[in-house]
Amino acid sequence: MHAVVIGAGIAGASVAYFLARAGARVTVVDAGVHAASSVPGALVNPVRGQSGGVDPRALTGMAFTWALLRDLAAAGFAVPHGQVGVLRPVPDDRARARFERNLPSALAHAWLAPGDAPARLSPGWAHVLHLPEGGWVDGPALTRALLAASGARVVRGRALDWSGREVHLSPAQGGLEHLQADAVVFCGGSVGVTWQAQGGRGGAGVHRMGTLLTLERPVTRVPVSFGAYLAPHGSGGVLGATFEAPAGSWAPEALPLGSLAWLLGRGEALSALGGVRVTGRWTGSRLSGLECGAEAGRGWRLTGLGSKGFLLGPLLASELAARVVGEAQA
Repeated sequence: MHAVVIGAGIAGASVAYFLARAGARVTVVDAGVHAASSVPGALVNPVRGQSGGVDPRALTGMAFTWALLRDLAAAGFAVPHGQVGVLRPVPDDRARARFERNLPSALAHAWLAPGDAPARLSPGWAHVLHLPEGGWVDGPALTRALLAASGARVVRGRALDWSGREVHLSPAQGGLEHLQADAVVFCGGSVGVTWQAQGGRGGAGVHRMGTLLTLERPVTRVPVSFGAYLAPHGSGGVLGATFEAPAGSWAPEALPLGSLAWLLGRGEALSALGGVRVTGRWTGSRLSGLECGAEAGRGWRLTGLGSKGFLLGPLLASELAARVVGEAQA
């Protein structure tokens, strides 16, 4: 079978990889604007937000992502990452109680005193939740490895319209192209869904813009997260957060000075930043509002992963790919 995947972020690259593993010939349409998946230091963190929410499939997804990275490495596609744990400091007993209500018994975790944590924290934290099975991954390196390992043909351009069997697109080099397929899977994120809505084809979800600063060196060896996060990445460190007001559609990336001040302040609240130089900036928009499955008259869809792209994306992509191939062969 031949499948066309629209989008080359973590959702699209993962779907392409698992479709190819199942024997499909895959074409990926990539407009090159998959901002949320190009974050250079993404957390693989099962305990989310400042209330400590845990997705019902977080543990399965986390284990699946680490296994996928091992499989890619065995195939010669090394991706910078670290399964070094994640630290979630909390400010008081009430916050700890909120977290504890959400922690499943199967999740490996321990509560530590701040002075016993395997990272140097700023003063003011009451407790630290240690999640030894979490960690970080280089987002663009993972998506590149998945695409390369899939052997997919990559068409640089923007999908203009599609059905369950064909895609009309405008390639980056100009002109129009028409792709026939046995299955079409839409994996556009914040930008792709906005384009879809502008083309009169619907599109929903909540868009949240955030910023990540790349640092010349990691501030902490183990990622630390509460409100913002500090983590290592392949050639240094990162300080990031998704914090701008929610919006109904994508907007061009921007970083107001007030937001930069907020981010630096949140970083200082986690750990001392003195002496660490900023080397670059990533700003992008994430789409929340998960959609995974068949779409009437439009093929298939995996989008709206939000900040859980690297925690749940590969797992959901593998399951969706199995459904796509199974239906095509039925």
